[in-house]
Amino acid sequence: MKYWCLRMGIAALLLTVAAGCGTVKSLGKNPEGEELVKLEALPNYKNGAFQNLTKRPDSTVKHRNRVLFMLRRRPETIRPSHALPWVKTDLKTLAAPAPTIVWFGHSSLLIKTGQGNILIDPIFSNHAGPVPGLVKAFKGSRHYHARDMPPIDVLIISHDHYDHLDYRTLKKLKDHIKMAIVPMGVGSHLIYWGFDPKKITELNWNQSVALPGGLRVIATPAQHRSGRTYSKVNKTLWASYVIQAGQYRLFYSGDGGYGSHFKQIGQQYGPFDLALLECGQYSPNWPWTHLLFGQTAQAAVDLHARLLQPIHWGKFAEADHPWNEPIEKLLPAAEKLGIEVNAPRIGEPYTLGYPPKKAVWWNFE
Repeated sequence: MKYWCLRMGIAALLLTVAAGCGTVKSLGKNPEGEELVKLEALPNYKNGAFQNLTKRPDSTVKHRNRVLFMLRRRPETIRPSHALPWVKTDLKTLAAPAPTIVWFGHSSLLIKTGQGNILIDPIFSNHAGPVPGLVKAFKGSRHYHARDMPPIDVLIISHDHYDHLDYRTLKKLKDHIKMAIVPMGVGSHLIYWGFDPKKITELNWNQSVALPGGLRVIATPAQHRSGRTYSKVNKTLWASYVIQAGQYRLFYSGDGGYGSHFKQIGQQYGPFDLALLECGQYSPNWPWTHLLFGQTAQAAVDLHARLLQPIHWGKFAEADHPWNEPIEKLLPAAEKLGIEVNAPRIGEPYTLGYPPKKAVWWNFE
């Protein structure tokens, strides 16, 4: 463990130096020039950074603090002792009589609808971060790759953290994506990585885009933060999303803590057939920027969701809690509030309207 921490410390130091020299492509590029001027005119951009709706004590926690937290000695239970069970699905031929969701672990999802294929926060490079080895994916969660994806009609990105915006994955997918929908400022990273600016749509909270065939995507508020280097944080926006596909409504939380915005979204855009809600990577060190298990269930109630599927767990260890604690704690909290939970295995398709997946696949320690 001592040598692992030493390696990670050296990697973090090298990353800091590389960031200063501008030599690491995966760091991306924050908005500047005319792009930055446009952001500075937005009501939620103040004092040189994007702001949450409600000011919280840890709203501007520096990335350095989180890296130091990641490098210290941590419990063995934060990672599974065995490879996770998974299902191999042919995504290119998968039928979708109604919106069909395939989860790849953490927050990566493919949603197949009659209106097109939607890919959300894909990360298929088996680690989260600019330097391989910092945050490794669990065994069993590494079987899906960019080459397995069908043509992507819409790429949706929630924010620019490495476990949601992955340079190596997007580099491979770039030519197979028809359109990318991202929060304000995040398009700068994609353009830097070679995306056609004409294929990128940036949205502020409560802005929307309508696509052919009856698909509509709305960016909605989230309580979180952004940034890909230690020194520059909150230069791009973070968002949750409402996805309207024909008669169906889905909600994707991205990352974010609990707040009154869930009720507001539920009142304005609900009810939802499915809420894909963050559940995992919480810590007392950042209590306002991630949902606790009880808060995940309450957020589903606030959203008027008929079904809840937990995301942001099952692939990476980014906090000190046991890897399967999020789902173990969520289930009784959701039952108490009368919320039904869908918990598929990685790669296992779920089609709206069918009974939720309830097999307890995570309890094998």
